[in-house]
Amino acid sequence: MKILFSTIGSRGDVQPLLALALELRALGHEATFCVPPNFKEWVESFGMRCTPIGPDLRNLPSPPPGVKLPKPTLEQRRQFAAFTLLGQFQVLPEAAKGCDLIVAASAIQVAARSVAEMLKIPYVFVAYSPAVLPSPEYPPAKMLTHYPQGLPAAVNHNLWRKDALEMDEPFGPTLNEQRAKLGLSAVDSVQRHVFTDRPWLAADPALAPASKKSPMQIVQTGAWLLPDQSPLPEDLERFLAKGKPPVYFGLGSMRGSEPMSRIVIEAARAAGLRAIVSQGWGNLGLIDSGDDCISIGDVSHEQLFPRVAAVVHHGGMGTTTSAARAGKPQVIIPHIYDQFWMAARLEKLGVGVECPPRDQLTVRTLTAALREASRRGTTSRAESLAKNITLDGAKRAAQRLVSEFGKPAASGQKAKERELAQAL
Repeated sequence: MKILFSTIGSRGDVQPLLALALELRALGHEATFCVPPNFKEWVESFGMRCTPIGPDLRNLPSPPPGVKLPKPTLEQRRQFAAFTLLGQFQVLPEAAKGCDLIVAASAIQVAARSVAEMLKIPYVFVAYSPAVLPSPEYPPAKMLTHYPQGLPAAVNHNLWRKDALEMDEPFGPTLNEQRAKLGLSAVDSVQRHVFTDRPWLAADPALAPASKKSPMQIVQTGAWLLPDQSPLPEDLERFLAKGKPPVYFGLGSMRGSEPMSRIVIEAARAAGLRAIVSQGWGNLGLIDSGDDCISIGDVSHEQLFPRVAAVVHHGGMGTTTSAARAGKPQVIIPHIYDQFWMAARLEKLGVGVECPPRDQLTVRTLTAALREASRRGTTSRAESLAKNITLDGAKRAAQRLVSEFGKPAASGQKAKERELAQAL
């Protein structure tokens, strides 16, 4: 079986797919990728073929700290949707040639299901967080704003209906135009079309369980974790050896700033903690030459997190799962989308603390959060949660994909020889 994996997003969107692809390859199947151009070389380093799609999100302009972008008009949203979709319909059909299945992540990967229909092959949508999938238990995750958690079910239901309409307005016209060109019927709900009525959820059930009240039949497999035994840099090893476990600060693909660097370092010092500052896409850095802090690039969370006191981050599902797996308390500085749901979930579990959003964060509020995360009750609950985190989600997902959609792993000449032997 040959599978196309496609997403448009950050490393947190690509990495789980790569973990699943490696498990499928171990079972004798072939994987190919269609992801943003900045991940092409990384994916190919694992021996996977990769076709670039969409923009390099690192290079997209972002507003200065504290400046909110105006809400785009419907016409602007339609222009964005048309540009995005036309690019997908240009790239995906060629990338999917010869494939037996398309697995797509990210709600803006809108064309993938239509391409699968055109090729008459199955399609699976995967979410990495329950908050992405409709449920009356929580409001929809949004990019430019966020709704409070804990709203009544009826309110959440109406917000999800509104969210579906807000996806139809920009994407619907172009999607149905392209489907008509392919000889496919029009869709009446873009969101339902992309998600399907049976989406997969690649999240740990102890950390982020699927909603039991969702109208969908959700297939939860556990998180798709990519093993990373890469050794830590020597300067980081020396820093770790010099004193008590430090606190880790990282915002992943979220934008940072010099004020944010100052806040996190001053808060760590106020809480009596050393600090590791991960540069990330926002280029967080140090504010002085103090020996109680170190700045790092990309390193293995699998190797680093067991050796820190706490993990402070944006609330992305990948970092959250890595910290939970290491048994560490977490402090979440939510920025966008499902990160607000994740922060509330960690607080409910008693293993994390939610900070104000980035633009409202202060040294005082972050210091208080660090102290709360350092309390024995929080750390002991985090250690207990780690025992329930499953590590084989990608393996189980690969087995299930093969069971539900698979052709025999043997192909080509061996398959022909077997068929000939059976005929004789």
